[in-house]
Amino acid sequence: MKYKFSIPEGVLPHNVVIEPYNPAWANIAIETAAQLKETLGDNILKVEHFGSTSVPGLAAKPVIDLMPIVHDLKKLDMQKNLICHLGYVWRGEFGIAGRRFCALSNESGERLVHLHFYENNAGEIKRHLAFRDYLLAHPSIAKEYEKEKKRAANLHPGDSFAYNDEKSAWIQLHEKEALKWYDANK
Repeated sequence: MKYKFSIPEGVLPHNVVIEPYNPAWANIAIETAAQLKETLGDNILKVEHFGSTSVPGLAAKPVIDLMPIVHDLKKLDMQKNLICHLGYVWRGEFGIAGRRFCALSNESGERLVHLHFYENNAGEIKRHLAFRDYLLAHPSIAKEYEKEKKRAANLHPGDSFAYNDEKSAWIQLHEKEALKWYDANK
């Protein structure tokens, strides 16, 4: 299958399961953020929980998306082994310049956590936070997003890449609105 974005060689899609919102997701995010701060020390400025698991009431894939914001990506690259020692697979930029992407899976291969590291003031940070905060402030849009996610998952239950492609037009449309709203409200 041809995807809208390039997939690094050897990276395989995973199954897509949308689950009802789980309040434990917030605690997992907090605990994981603390572990990252302890591991990476003063290079971490802060860790943001974003993505669907950060929106109370929103059904989601049970994968916690965290955005650790670091002072220095070069230093983070030198800390790669510390991240891998925690069980994460380091994927480098993984299609987004200026990002370092890492994935944590359980023994069964189910994804648990995605880390999207960015250097402080990277443009992608605002985009992610704007979309999260927009969904938090607009529950009706969050419910529309839930419907879109379920639709995409029903079409592509065994292919996370096709699932992401399927919902990308909806996200891009609402990201534009989210960025306007964010600029007007932050």
